[in-house]
Amino acid sequence: MKLYLRNKFIELEEPVVMGVLNVTPDSFSDGGQFLEIDSALKHTERMISNGAQIIDVGGESSRPGAKKVSIDEEMDRVFPIIEKIKDRFETIVSLDTYKERVARDAVLEAGADIINDISALRFCERMAETVAKLDVPVILMHIKGTPENMQKDPFYADVIAEIKGYFHVNIDIALAKGIKKEKIIIDPGIGFGKRHEDNIEIIKRLKELKEFEAPILMGISRKSFLGHISGENEPAARETETISADLIAMMNGADIIRVHNVKNAVKSIKILKALA
Repeated sequence: MKLYLRNKFIELEEPVVMGVLNVTPDSFSDGGQFLEIDSALKHTERMISNGAQIIDVGGESSRPGAKKVSIDEEMDRVFPIIEKIKDRFETIVSLDTYKERVARDAVLEAGADIINDISALRFCERMAETVAKLDVPVILMHIKGTPENMQKDPFYADVIAEIKGYFHVNIDIALAKGIKKEKIIIDPGIGFGKRHEDNIEIIKRLKELKEFEAPILMGISRKSFLGHISGENEPAARETETISADLIAMMNGADIIRVHNVKNAVKSIKILKALA
């Protein structure tokens, strides 16, 4: 399987590591740490040197209960760092946004390579058409509700069945709008409108999503369900839990893992390759 960009592709014969770069004051694990350009670039350089192939830049927190920020504020946060990254490093930049104008200008003006949309193109009616015109890969994530309300008593009779139905509908919409099949990545949305048991079920049954013949991205890193299992309340201290869960996800079919600690993720992939 390959991930097709605008002028090149990435082989997905082994899992690819996506490093998280949140330029937000309120992200659940690293909010406020990389607001300054210098600190963001140093962290980017560190992640690339440790083996990240994709840097995922986010300018609006999507943690449970997070409030929306304006288009202008989000653009002010992400544009300078994307431009600097593309100028300084040979790397792929993904932009975590559901806003059409932010996505359009980030690709055309700042140089972003991938759009990572937590709403699977549903929060903004023009997003699918714009992504098709930009001809960049798009990550379609499953979410139940919005970040503001998604953890208010979510319920699933069968979480995988519901996620499959969601992807069938939203992939069809994306294709109808002109997005190429080979440009679609799917993300089951760990922690986005899910109970602890739902997140566990998704990882256990991840292979069932292979029917879509699209790369699968998993964003497990440091999330609260891991602490629910281990008893660790501090997100940044959930690295052992993250490595363990990511390994299981990769064994069950994850093609891209989105992580805060790139060095640990790369080492875990080396162990997986040697032992699996």
